[in-house]
Amino acid sequence: MIFITLGSQKFQFNRVLKEVDKLIEKGVIKEQVYAQIGYSDYKPKNYSYENFVDRNTFSKFMDNCDLLITHGGTGAIITGVKKEKKVIAIPRLKKYGEHVDDHKLDIVSQFKDMGFIYAVYDVQELGEALTLIRGMSFKRYHSNTTAVIQIIDDFINLNL
Repeated sequence: MIFITLGSQKFQFNRVLKEVDKLIEKGVIKEQVYAQIGYSDYKPKNYSYENFVDRNTFSKFMDNCDLLITHGGTGAIITGVKKEKKVIAIPRLKKYGEHVDDHKLDIVSQFKDMGFIYAVYDVQELGEALTLIRGMSFKRYHSNTTAVIQIIDDFINLNL
């Protein structure tokens, strides 16, 4: 199953939803698709969606998907990577009225350069990305929370 999450910012991201509809119609996407479309005003014709889902529903879809398509939000990317999902991130762009600036480009590029995700910068390349990502492997996420806690603990103990 493919899970699409477009975040909770008050901006549309219609071009992704439209492209997925086209890819389903062309038979490029054959599996089930579910989307959390946020403030997008395009309503998908060929797959299920809701504007927003609660945390439990979001978690269920994230757990059950094989592939995550996201808007380039840090939270969605990290959640997908932590759950060892294959992630395609498509950054929102200012020129399409999808955000106030192009900071999503930097976020997506960083995660791509670190080897965690597949980045799509032109939505018309999504079909090719869906084919290529199936055979790709990505780096696994390793939390360094324990190391950070140890550093803080050591600092506190040194200063007592």
